[in-house]
Amino acid sequence: MSIKVQNISKIYGKQKALNDISFEVKSAEIVGFLGPNGAGKSTTMKILTCFIPQTSGTASVCGFDISEQSLDVRRNVGYLAENNPLYYDMFVKEYLGFVAELHGLKNADVKVKEIIRMTGLEVEQKKKIGALSKGYKQRIGLAQALIHDPKVLILDEPTSGLDPIQLVEIRNVIKEIGKEKTVMLSTHIMQEVEAMCDRVIIINKGQIVADKPTQEMKETKGSRQLITVEFDKTVSKNSLKDIKGVNEAINIKGNTWQLTTSASTDIRGDIFQFAVKNQLSVLTLQKEDQNLEDVFRELTK
Repeated sequence: MSIKVQNISKIYGKQKALNDISFEVKSAEIVGFLGPNGAGKSTTMKILTCFIPQTSGTASVCGFDISEQSLDVRRNVGYLAENNPLYYDMFVKEYLGFVAELHGLKNADVKVKEIIRMTGLEVEQKKKIGALSKGYKQRIGLAQALIHDPKVLILDEPTSGLDPIQLVEIRNVIKEIGKEKTVMLSTHIMQEVEAMCDRVIIINKGQIVADKPTQEMKETKGSRQLITVEFDKTVSKNSLKDIKGVNEAINIKGNTWQLTTSASTDIRGDIFQFAVKNQLSVLTLQKEDQNLEDVFRELTK
């Protein structure tokens, strides 16, 4: 396992930020680490990257214990922190060269050139970091996390501040990296998790409340799907709720209704049978499965 966490807790005074959490992340796996603000995401990432110590429990990265072998852990981890600390008075290329030297890299100039190309910083490489947009500063943060070719990449809000085009580009970079490296990322953008992550871990109030492959997470018990249907004539709410599998019926406007059912039940055939029985025509029918954001809200509300 690239990351192994066993019964980790973190206490600040009287506040328990993490409460006995355990999970594992395999090599070449992209895992989304999700939770509301204050849930313990950043605390977990700081512990795994040896920025802060845990109160109790153990963890290892690439087989190295975070307490006993912290230098070995840091050599194998690339970390983009939530606040992305940078030296604003340095030029982009100069800063990445500085980071490469800190890691003791051979052929640092070649590595800097390669990482600038990978993260799309060619146009901005001769500018001072302080003069760049937040999106480009995020790219620099990702570049410094990658420059020493780590086996594990831990990214706290990596797509924060990116415009739609930059977001797609960085998403593709992360997906490509995930083919060979372990990636653990935190984000509030659920669409990004669905697009990038093989697996999702959800933390709430310092405890793991869900840990499943992304698709299975969307099919969590209690999940639902919405069906929007428009008839050519007026129907009553009670008659629609009599259709097998319909949990709720809400009139949107006119003869258009939104029907709620469980994710495991497909009632479209029953809707058509209902229409035939009541001499109705179905003008439109659209099924919308529950997305990851719905599951997240349900588990953390």
